[in-house]
Amino acid sequence: MISVVGHTAIDHICRVPYFPERHTSVPTRDHRIFFGGGAANIAAGIATLDEPCTLVSAVGPDFPGSAYERYLDELGIVRQFFYVDDCPTATAFMFNDESGDQITFFDWGASRAFETADAPALDFVHMATADPSFNVKVAEKSDFVSFDPGQDIAKYSKEQFETILDNIAILFANRHEAAQMAGTLGISVRDLAARVEIAVFTMDSEGCMLYVHGEGQSVPAVRVNAVDPTGAGDAFRAGFLTAYRRGYAPLRCCTVGTVAASFAVERMGCQTNLPTWERMAERHGRYFGSI
Repeated sequence: MISVVGHTAIDHICRVPYFPERHTSVPTRDHRIFFGGGAANIAAGIATLDEPCTLVSAVGPDFPGSAYERYLDELGIVRQFFYVDDCPTATAFMFNDESGDQITFFDWGASRAFETADAPALDFVHMATADPSFNVKVAEKSDFVSFDPGQDIAKYSKEQFETILDNIAILFANRHEAAQMAGTLGISVRDLAARVEIAVFTMDSEGCMLYVHGEGQSVPAVRVNAVDPTGAGDAFRAGFLTAYRRGYAPLRCCTVGTVAASFAVERMGCQTNLPTWERMAERHGRYFGSI
């Protein structure tokens, strides 16, 4: 069983021709609403790949009985939720411009429950975006831990990063997060990678860099018709962790993650085109060989 800790959210995704200057406006295009939240995205990806998964998250009174709840039930995801009566489920407002860049505004809503919640001790856990103090406690109490700071990276102190690095086996980050985390710690990105057994830094359309005990190698991206970059990193983590849990070597876990991410970007929304293991394996065979 893989546990995933972090946000469950409702995503509002809009296209804009360009990002406006201060005190100006720009019309939105193609505003759509999707199921989201970094942890929930990863959990949905793992479950769709047919690996048992528990989601540790927080939701508001709008969640029970909702279509999102029914969807998680259909996926068979075990829920370990904090229910908050006076705050709605977290909401993300994402804007993608014509060049593929993205700006996100995130309303924590019920996710503020993490600030005071008791952290569980878990067997195999991935810590996605969530309250830093909660993630620190999860890392200290759990057996096998992976971590990605995500959009909450600016909330972590140097001391919190140090504690987490001392207690995790796998670090995930995109290139910007890796640079920011290294800067907070006062070290290089290469030295950051060497702090953990396995580090994976995604590089947008260039693929990713895998570091095992500090030794790096690149993994190319799978070229597809990308419609929406939202959720690519979460799909990558879902693929990587599922493969890792099934005993695959880190390099193969990266290629599985890369292929899973290639499906996610083909449609708008983080959870709208997640692959089954069979769909992933068929595409994996065309790009990286049979699995």
